[in-house]
Amino acid sequence: MQPRPVVNVEEFIGKTVGRRVPPSGAGLQKTLNQALAGQKRGVCPRGVYRFHSHEEADAWTLKMMSRKKVS
Repeated sequence: MQPRPVVNVEEFIGKTVGRRVPPSGAGLQKTLNQALAGQKRGVCPRGVYRFHSHEEADAWTLKMMSRKKVS
């Protein structure tokens, strides 16, 4: 018994399902770089912070995000 070819090379493939080209992400990276370049500081101070509850951590994060820029 001879093995049969799995794919007929002469057959026209009309549609391919499940194959897509992933987005390059270049536009998103450019926008992110522009947004970060405008900030001298990050969203929150760097370091390790320990909190007793999630509510305390959320309140601290909100306070840090809403503070005014000192120039």
